[in-house]
Amino acid sequence: MRRLVFNWRFACSLAFAGLLALLLPRTVRGPLPPVPEGYGACRVNLSKTPSKPKPNECWHAIASWYGSQFEGQPTADGGTFNMYAATAAHKTLPLGSIVRVSNPTTGRSMVVTINDRGPYVPGRGLDVSYEVARLLGFAQQGVCRVQIQFLRLPAANWLPIREKN
Repeated sequence: MRRLVFNWRFACSLAFAGLLALLLPRTVRGPLPPVPEGYGACRVNLSKTPSKPKPNECWHAIASWYGSQFEGQPTADGGTFNMYAATAAHKTLPLGSIVRVSNPTTGRSMVVTINDRGPYVPGRGLDVSYEVARLLGFAQQGVCRVQIQFLRLPAANWLPIREKN
């Protein structure tokens, strides 16, 4: 008769994988939540975006990402760029604004904070950090058409979180 042996390595690695899955950041998968009543469908606007958007206003733009070449560089809000943070750069939105960036191709979306100015390449409307591009599924391509939904302006006393040296 064959004796079954409990494999501790396998059990520990399985438990670690489960714990890791709980702790990793998640993106919203599947269809986007319905637009609240009173707001129309997302309007397609590639050339210019609203300078004073209203909550739940949305538009489409071409997004690109920036990463290691800017790691540790100062951002427009006075903080330091972190390529693994949920941040983005926009030309006109107030610094500290909160937006939801959605990739219609993959169905994923993420909430990000505007902390920098850019992009400076013609035809692009948003620059996201590498981690946002990776989680939304367009890090390999470099650019992607995304939907940007404006969620909230920064508080009047908003200041970026400064990292201590």
